[in-house]
Amino acid sequence: MNKQRIRLWDLPTRLFHWLLVMLVLTSFISGKIGGNAMEWHGKCGLAILGLLAFRLIWGIVGSTYARFASFFPTPATVAAYLRGEWRGLGHNPLGAFSVFGLLGLLAFQVVSGLFGNDDIAFRGYLYDLIGKDLSDRLTGWHKLSVNLLIALVALHVSAILFYARVKKDNLVKPMLTGWKEVDPGEGGSATGGGPLALIVALLVAVAAVYGGSGAWLPTPSSPVATPSTTPAW
Repeated sequence: MNKQRIRLWDLPTRLFHWLLVMLVLTSFISGKIGGNAMEWHGKCGLAILGLLAFRLIWGIVGSTYARFASFFPTPATVAAYLRGEWRGLGHNPLGAFSVFGLLGLLAFQVVSGLFGNDDIAFRGYLYDLIGKDLSDRLTGWHKLSVNLLIALVALHVSAILFYARVKKDNLVKPMLTGWKEVDPGEGGSATGGGPLALIVALLVAVAAVYGGSGAWLPTPSSPVATPSTTPAW
């Protein structure tokens, strides 16, 4: 049976995916190095915040297979997938759990990092909004949840390798090119996600980065110097 070539992943979704991969890797490395590298760790966190905000909006107004509604897992779809009866394009029901899990955990990582500190030279951009005790608690959770993030990423990569070797389905290529070959009648090319939707998603991303940067916080007033009194003698 002849295959048909369809547009599966739009360019914004693909850029989001690979930028997120690079930023998460850079964040992990800079966090392990510490010291001066923490400045880059914080900047990567802000960039990830912008990407997550973008993806949240793009998951609503983006193209067909990028929308959350197209792959949100339900008991019926999960059961059909486990029975081998699920037919669809994009993320399968089990893959959807991985996607939502990674997005949710990354959101927690970013938010906790914005309020965290390293007790040396780094403070999250929103550290001043909370007390030291709460900041320390969030920092502890931030560090612990890295292990869960590594586990989810490893599971994600393992699933991709399983599909490539066992099911002979290359999931990486469509995320690079946007195109996928499918059986006739399996599905059509993605639609939607036009320029207006892209602009809205980008504006929300910029607003999220601005909010997370703490640039809107009032500048701490400098202490007033007390004039010294010169002894009369």
